[in-house]
Amino acid sequence: MKEVTEMSFEEALRELEAVVGQLERGDVELEKSITLYERGADLKKHCEAKLAQAQARIEQITLAENGTPTGTAPFDAG
Repeated sequence: MKEVTEMSFEEALRELEAVVGQLERGDVELEKSITLYERGADLKKHCEAKLAQAQARIEQITLAENGTPTGTAPFDAG
């Protein structure tokens, strides 16, 4: 199983959807459902972080006075 931190947004989202599907069906044993839930929580957190990074990069696009994009400013996570 691939480490969550090594996954792309799309990979993590696909796996999260699969985890949710398994949990919704309710045909998973209790111990496995706990493990799935924990994996799902990690995947959700990873997806949220990837989305926040993307949003921050988009917000760093610089505009000219007339509103046209002129480039990008470096993303400063600090």
